[in-house]
Amino acid sequence: MLQASLKPQDVLVLAKLVTGHGRRPTMAQLALELGLSSSQVHGSLKRLEKSRLVAAVADGGRPIVHAVEEFLIYGLKYVFPAQRGEVTRGIPTAHAAPPLNRHFPAGDGLPPVWPDPNGDARGTSVDPLHKMVPVAVRKDPALYELLSLIETLRDGRARERQLAERELATRLRRLLHG
Repeated sequence: MLQASLKPQDVLVLAKLVTGHGRRPTMAQLALELGLSSSQVHGSLKRLEKSRLVAAVADGGRPIVHAVEEFLIYGLKYVFPAQRGEVTRGIPTAHAAPPLNRHFPAGDGLPPVWPDPNGDARGTSVDPLHKMVPVAVRKDPALYELLSLIETLRDGRARERQLAERELATRLRRLLHG
């Protein structure tokens, strides 16, 4: 039997499920809010279920908190390593975005940004997990914060990652357990 490998869009779908406060949106809602097709969302949900990151639909289809935390903190940076690029206009991410930006004031260096011609910052580009990340985060501040934490785990320095790990663990428990 062929093992289904996770795709970057699956992490985007997973993040959106996490920010849903325990409610599972429909596939059509997920597709609309993330800028994906319904078939892409369906495939992501199936892969997430097979990877044991999301419970089966019969069991509510919600993210499995401990598995999600373990995957995001310890596995994501190896499966989907961050790729830095040129200086560009974009949306601040990682430690330069909420919620970590309050711990790391703007310094001399350029902040990491997801490339976006409509972005409000100039910085060093970091390829987002999926090309629709900049579109999706404009619609949902909670998703923006969660994906920025995830970006810190993919590309941050030790202190940034430690803060991101703590914040992510707190949010996962709060968002998924009420």
